[in-house]
Amino acid sequence: MRTYLDFEKPIADLEARLTETKKLAQHSGVDVSDAVDVLEQSIDKLRREIFENLTRWQRVQLSRHPDRPYTLDYISLMCDQFIELHGDRTVRDDPAMVGGFCDIDGQTVMIIGQQKGRNTKQRQHRNFGMPNPEGYRKALRLMQMAEKFRKPIITFIDTPGAFPGLEAEERGQGEAIARNLRDMMTLKVPVICIVIGEGASGGALGIGIGDRVMMLENTWYSVISPENCSTILWRSWDYKEQAAEAMKLTARDMKDAGLVDGIIEEPVGGAHNDHQGMAQILKSVILATLDELNALSPQERINQRIDKFCSMGVVLE
Repeated sequence: MRTYLDFEKPIADLEARLTETKKLAQHSGVDVSDAVDVLEQSIDKLRREIFENLTRWQRVQLSRHPDRPYTLDYISLMCDQFIELHGDRTVRDDPAMVGGFCDIDGQTVMIIGQQKGRNTKQRQHRNFGMPNPEGYRKALRLMQMAEKFRKPIITFIDTPGAFPGLEAEERGQGEAIARNLRDMMTLKVPVICIVIGEGASGGALGIGIGDRVMMLENTWYSVISPENCSTILWRSWDYKEQAAEAMKLTARDMKDAGLVDGIIEEPVGGAHNDHQGMAQILKSVILATLDELNALSPQERINQRIDKFCSMGVVLE
Protein backbone atom coordinates (compact mmCIF):
# COMPACT_ATOMS: atom_id res chain seq x y z
CA MET A 1 0.00 0.00 0.00
CA ARG A 2 1.41 3.37 -1.03
CA THR A 3 2.10 6.09 1.51
CA TYR A 4 1.07 9.67 0.68
CA LEU A 5 2.49 12.80 2.25
CA ASP A 6 0.15 15.64 3.19
CA PHE A 7 0.75 17.62 0.01
CA GLU A 8 0.19 14.45 -2.07
CA LYS A 9 -3.35 13.95 -0.71
CA PRO A 10 -5.07 15.53 -3.78
CA ILE A 11 -3.24 12.97 -5.94
CA ALA A 12 -4.30 10.19 -3.56
CA ASP A 13 -7.97 11.26 -3.88
CA LEU A 14 -7.86 11.15 -7.68
CA GLU A 15 -6.06 7.79 -7.70
CA ALA A 16 -8.72 6.40 -5.34
CA ARG A 17 -11.41 7.57 -7.77
CA LEU A 18 -9.52 5.94 -10.63
CA THR A 19 -9.33 2.64 -8.77
CA GLU A 20 -13.06 2.75 -7.98
CA THR A 21 -13.88 3.50 -11.61
CA LYS A 22 -11.85 0.53 -12.83
CA LYS A 23 -13.50 -1.76 -10.25
CA LEU A 24 -16.92 -0.57 -11.38
CA ALA A 25 -16.06 -1.43 -14.98
CA GLN A 26 -14.94 -4.94 -13.97
CA HIS A 27 -18.11 -5.70 -12.03
CA SER A 28 -20.65 -4.06 -14.33
CA GLY A 29 -19.05 -4.55 -17.73
CA VAL A 30 -19.65 -0.88 -18.56
CA ASP A 31 -17.11 0.82 -20.84
CA VAL A 32 -15.47 3.55 -18.74
CA SER A 33 -12.32 4.01 -20.84
CA ASP A 34 -13.08 7.68 -21.49
CA ALA A 35 -13.52 8.39 -17.78
CA VAL A 36 -10.31 6.47 -17.00
CA ASP A 37 -8.38 8.49 -19.59
CA VAL A 38 -9.67 11.76 -18.14
CA LEU A 39 -8.73 10.74 -14.59
CA GLU A 40 -5.25 9.56 -15.63
CA GLN A 41 -4.60 12.83 -17.44
CA SER A 42 -5.86 14.79 -14.41
CA ILE A 43 -3.57 12.80 -12.09
CA ASP A 44 -0.56 13.39 -14.34
CA LYS A 45 -1.29 17.12 -14.62
CA LEU A 46 -1.85 17.52 -10.88
CA ARG A 47 1.31 15.58 -10.04
CA ARG A 48 3.38 17.80 -12.32
CA GLU A 49 1.87 20.98 -10.84
CA ILE A 50 2.53 19.86 -7.27
CA PHE A 51 6.09 18.66 -7.84
CA GLU A 52 7.12 21.71 -9.85
CA ASN A 53 6.28 24.01 -6.93
CA LEU A 54 7.62 22.21 -3.87
CA THR A 55 8.86 24.14 -0.86
CA ARG A 56 12.20 23.28 0.74
CA TRP A 57 10.45 21.56 3.64
CA GLN A 58 8.38 19.43 1.24
CA ARG A 59 11.60 18.29 -0.45
CA VAL A 60 12.96 17.35 2.97
CA GLN A 61 9.81 15.29 3.52
CA LEU A 62 10.27 13.59 0.14
CA SER A 63 13.87 12.70 0.98
CA ARG A 64 12.49 10.73 3.94
CA HIS A 65 9.54 9.16 2.13
CA PRO A 66 9.12 5.59 3.44
CA ASP A 67 8.68 4.28 -0.12
CA ARG A 68 11.82 5.97 -1.43
CA PRO A 69 14.48 3.58 -2.83
CA TYR A 70 17.48 2.97 -0.58
CA THR A 71 21.05 1.92 -1.40
CA LEU A 72 20.30 -1.82 -1.68
CA ASP A 73 17.27 -1.07 -3.87
CA TYR A 74 19.43 0.82 -6.36
CA ILE A 75 22.05 -1.93 -6.28
CA SER A 76 19.47 -4.62 -7.08
CA LEU A 77 17.96 -2.52 -9.90
CA MET A 78 21.21 -1.30 -11.49
CA CYS A 79 23.73 -4.08 -10.98
CA ASP A 80 24.08 -7.42 -12.74
CA GLN A 81 25.99 -8.95 -9.83
CA PHE A 82 26.68 -7.76 -6.28
CA ILE A 83 29.05 -9.26 -3.72
CA GLU A 84 28.51 -7.62 -0.35
CA LEU A 85 31.55 -7.31 1.90
CA HIS A 86 31.30 -7.11 5.68
CA GLY A 87 33.22 -5.90 8.70
CA ASP A 88 35.83 -3.29 9.54
CA ARG A 89 38.40 -5.90 10.74
CA THR A 90 38.51 -4.15 14.10
CA VAL A 91 35.16 -4.24 15.95
CA ARG A 92 32.26 -5.66 13.96
CA ASP A 93 30.10 -5.28 10.88
CA ASP A 94 27.84 -2.21 10.79
CA PRO A 95 24.52 -2.93 9.02
CA ALA A 96 23.88 0.83 8.62
CA MET A 97 26.73 0.94 6.06
CA VAL A 98 26.67 -1.53 3.18
CA GLY A 99 29.11 -2.05 0.36
CA GLY A 100 30.70 -4.42 -2.11
CA PHE A 101 31.78 -5.03 -5.68
CA CYS A 102 29.16 -5.06 -8.43
CA ASP A 103 28.92 -5.01 -12.22
CA ILE A 104 27.14 -2.19 -14.03
CA ASP A 105 26.89 -2.96 -17.74
CA GLY A 106 30.06 -5.06 -17.54
CA GLN A 107 32.02 -2.47 -15.56
CA THR A 108 33.09 -3.49 -12.06
CA VAL A 109 32.72 -0.81 -9.38
CA MET A 110 32.72 -0.61 -5.60
CA ILE A 111 29.40 0.68 -4.27
CA ILE A 112 29.19 1.89 -0.67
CA GLY A 113 26.17 3.50 0.96
CA GLN A 114 24.10 4.02 4.05
CA GLN A 115 21.08 1.75 4.37
CA LYS A 116 17.79 2.39 6.18
CA GLY A 117 15.03 -0.12 6.89
CA ARG A 118 11.49 -0.53 5.58
CA ASN A 119 9.83 -1.72 8.78
CA THR A 120 10.47 -1.46 12.51
CA LYS A 121 12.61 -4.60 12.70
CA GLN A 122 14.75 -3.56 9.72
CA ARG A 123 15.12 -0.01 11.01
CA GLN A 124 16.41 -1.27 14.34
CA HIS A 125 18.80 -3.64 12.57
CA ARG A 126 20.10 -0.84 10.32
CA ASN A 127 20.11 1.66 13.21
CA PHE A 128 17.89 3.98 11.12
CA GLY A 129 20.76 4.51 8.66
CA MET A 130 23.05 6.04 11.31
CA PRO A 131 26.50 4.40 11.08
CA ASN A 132 28.80 3.76 14.01
CA PRO A 133 32.58 4.29 13.72
CA GLU A 134 32.99 0.72 12.44
CA GLY A 135 30.66 1.64 9.57
CA TYR A 136 32.99 4.40 8.41
CA ARG A 137 36.04 2.19 8.96
CA LYS A 138 34.40 -0.52 6.88
CA ALA A 139 33.67 2.03 4.16
CA LEU A 140 37.32 3.14 4.13
CA ARG A 141 38.52 -0.47 4.05
CA LEU A 142 36.36 -1.12 0.99
CA MET A 143 37.57 2.07 -0.70
CA GLN A 144 41.18 1.04 -0.16
CA MET A 145 40.37 -2.40 -1.57
CA ALA A 146 38.81 -0.77 -4.64
CA GLU A 147 41.93 1.36 -5.07
CA LYS A 148 44.13 -1.75 -4.81
CA PHE A 149 42.23 -3.40 -7.66
CA ARG A 150 41.83 -0.11 -9.60
CA LYS A 151 38.04 -0.08 -9.50
CA PRO A 152 35.91 3.12 -9.36
CA ILE A 153 34.03 3.95 -6.17
CA ILE A 154 30.36 5.00 -5.98
CA THR A 155 28.93 6.18 -2.66
CA PHE A 156 25.22 6.62 -1.91
CA ILE A 157 24.54 9.10 0.90
CA ASP A 158 21.31 8.71 2.89
CA THR A 159 21.60 9.29 6.63
CA PRO A 160 20.08 11.50 9.33
CA GLY A 161 23.61 11.65 10.76
CA ALA A 162 26.32 9.50 12.26
CA PHE A 163 25.12 7.63 15.37
CA PRO A 164 25.50 10.04 18.35
CA GLY A 165 25.51 7.44 21.12
CA LEU A 166 28.05 7.25 23.93
CA GLU A 167 29.48 3.95 22.68
CA ALA A 168 30.05 5.46 19.22
CA GLU A 169 32.00 8.34 20.71
CA GLU A 170 33.99 5.93 22.88
CA ARG A 171 35.04 3.99 19.78
CA GLY A 172 36.14 7.18 17.98
CA GLN A 173 33.28 8.43 15.81
CA GLY A 174 34.93 11.77 15.08
CA GLU A 175 38.31 10.21 14.31
CA ALA A 176 36.77 7.64 11.94
CA ILE A 177 34.97 10.32 9.93
CA ALA A 178 38.01 12.61 9.91
CA ARG A 179 40.23 9.78 8.62
CA ASN A 180 37.74 9.13 5.80
CA LEU A 181 37.80 12.81 4.82
CA ARG A 182 41.58 12.79 4.65
CA ASP A 183 42.03 9.49 2.85
CA MET A 184 39.20 9.93 0.35
CA MET A 185 40.84 13.12 -0.83
CA THR A 186 43.82 11.20 -2.24
CA LEU A 187 42.23 8.03 -3.60
CA LYS A 188 43.73 7.27 -7.01
CA VAL A 189 40.54 5.81 -8.53
CA PRO A 190 37.46 7.77 -9.68
CA VAL A 191 35.06 8.57 -6.82
CA ILE A 192 31.42 9.57 -7.40
CA CYS A 193 29.27 10.59 -4.41
CA ILE A 194 25.48 10.83 -4.77
CA VAL A 195 22.99 12.04 -2.14
CA ILE A 196 19.96 9.77 -2.63
CA GLY A 197 17.99 10.87 0.45
CA GLU A 198 19.09 12.71 3.57
CA GLY A 199 22.59 14.18 3.72
CA ALA A 200 23.06 15.24 7.31
CA SER A 201 26.23 16.55 8.91
CA GLY A 202 29.48 14.61 9.19
CA GLY A 203 27.54 11.38 8.88
CA ALA A 204 27.01 12.22 5.20
CA LEU A 205 30.39 13.88 4.66
CA GLY A 206 32.15 10.73 5.92
CA ILE A 207 31.53 9.11 2.52
CA GLY A 208 31.02 12.37 0.60
CA ILE A 209 34.47 13.36 -0.70
CA GLY A 210 34.66 12.64 -4.42
CA ASP A 211 35.58 13.81 -7.90
CA ARG A 212 31.89 14.43 -8.54
CA VAL A 213 29.32 15.07 -5.81
CA MET A 214 25.72 15.02 -7.02
CA MET A 215 22.27 15.12 -5.48
CA LEU A 216 18.97 13.66 -6.50
CA GLU A 217 16.36 16.35 -7.12
CA ASN A 218 14.36 15.81 -3.92
CA THR A 219 17.15 15.48 -1.37
CA TRP A 220 18.91 17.75 1.12
CA TYR A 221 22.48 18.23 2.33
CA SER A 222 23.30 20.26 5.44
CA VAL A 223 25.20 20.35 8.70
CA ILE A 224 21.95 19.97 10.66
CA SER A 225 18.33 18.94 10.05
CA PRO A 226 15.56 21.59 9.93
CA GLU A 227 14.00 20.16 13.10
CA ASN A 228 17.20 20.39 15.12
CA CYS A 229 17.91 23.85 13.73
CA SER A 230 14.42 24.92 14.80
CA THR A 231 14.98 23.46 18.26
CA ILE A 232 18.22 25.41 18.70
CA LEU A 233 16.94 28.75 17.37
CA TRP A 234 13.30 28.71 18.53
CA ARG A 235 13.37 26.07 21.30
CA SER A 236 10.69 24.18 19.37
CA TRP A 237 10.30 21.89 16.33
CA ASP A 238 7.30 23.96 15.22
CA TYR A 239 9.48 26.26 13.09
CA LYS A 240 11.09 23.53 11.00
CA GLU A 241 9.57 24.87 7.78
CA GLN A 242 11.03 28.34 8.38
CA ALA A 243 14.34 26.72 9.30
CA ALA A 244 14.39 24.74 6.04
CA GLU A 245 13.81 27.91 4.02
CA ALA A 246 16.55 29.80 5.87
CA MET A 247 19.07 26.95 5.64
CA LYS A 248 18.87 26.65 1.82
CA LEU A 249 19.60 22.92 1.92
CA THR A 250 18.04 21.56 -1.28
CA ALA A 251 19.86 20.27 -4.35
CA ARG A 252 19.24 23.53 -6.21
CA ASP A 253 20.57 25.57 -3.28
CA MET A 254 23.69 23.40 -3.03
CA LYS A 255 24.33 23.66 -6.78
CA ASP A 256 23.90 27.44 -6.76
CA ALA A 257 26.37 27.70 -3.87
CA GLY A 258 28.91 25.58 -5.74
CA LEU A 259 28.89 22.84 -3.10
CA VAL A 260 27.77 20.03 -5.43
CA ASP A 261 28.58 19.36 -9.06
CA GLY A 262 25.18 18.37 -10.40
CA ILE A 263 21.51 17.62 -9.83
CA ILE A 264 19.97 14.34 -11.00
CA GLU A 265 16.33 14.77 -11.99
CA GLU A 266 13.80 12.34 -10.54
CA PRO A 267 10.79 10.86 -12.39
CA VAL A 268 7.61 12.92 -12.18
CA GLY A 269 6.19 12.38 -8.72
CA GLY A 270 9.54 11.62 -7.09
CA ALA A 271 11.85 8.60 -6.89
CA HIS A 272 9.41 6.82 -4.57
CA ASN A 273 6.85 6.83 -7.37
CA ASP A 274 9.08 4.98 -9.88
CA HIS A 275 11.98 2.93 -8.50
CA GLN A 276 12.87 1.38 -11.83
CA GLY A 277 12.82 4.69 -13.68
CA MET A 278 14.97 6.39 -11.05
CA ALA A 279 17.47 3.53 -11.10
CA GLN A 280 17.84 3.77 -14.88
CA ILE A 281 18.40 7.54 -14.69
CA LEU A 282 20.99 7.05 -11.95
CA LYS A 283 22.72 4.27 -13.89
CA SER A 284 23.07 6.39 -17.03
CA VAL A 285 24.48 9.33 -15.03
CA ILE A 286 27.00 7.09 -13.26
CA LEU A 287 28.24 5.51 -16.50
CA ALA A 288 28.53 8.88 -18.25
CA THR A 289 30.42 10.37 -15.30
CA LEU A 290 32.78 7.39 -15.12
CA ASP A 291 33.63 7.84 -18.82
CA GLU A 292 34.47 11.47 -18.08
CA LEU A 293 36.63 10.68 -15.03
CA ASN A 294 38.43 7.72 -16.62
CA ALA A 295 39.79 10.11 -19.24
CA LEU A 296 41.83 11.85 -16.51
CA SER A 297 45.02 10.56 -14.90
CA PRO A 298 44.96 9.66 -11.17
CA GLN A 299 47.03 12.73 -10.28
CA GLU A 300 44.74 15.03 -12.29
CA ARG A 301 41.72 13.66 -10.43
CA ILE A 302 43.40 14.08 -7.05
CA ASN A 303 44.49 17.65 -7.82
CA GLN A 304 41.01 18.62 -9.05
CA ARG A 305 39.39 16.97 -6.02
CA ILE A 306 41.60 18.86 -3.57
CA ASP A 307 41.16 22.16 -5.41
CA LYS A 308 37.38 21.74 -5.47
CA PHE A 309 36.97 21.23 -1.74
CA CYS A 310 39.61 23.80 -0.78
CA SER A 311 37.75 26.45 -2.81
CA MET A 312 34.52 26.01 -0.82
CA GLY A 313 33.56 28.59 1.77
CA VAL A 314 34.99 32.00 2.58
CA VAL A 315 38.35 32.69 4.18
CA LEU A 316 39.15 36.03 5.80
CA GLU A 317 42.68 36.93 6.84
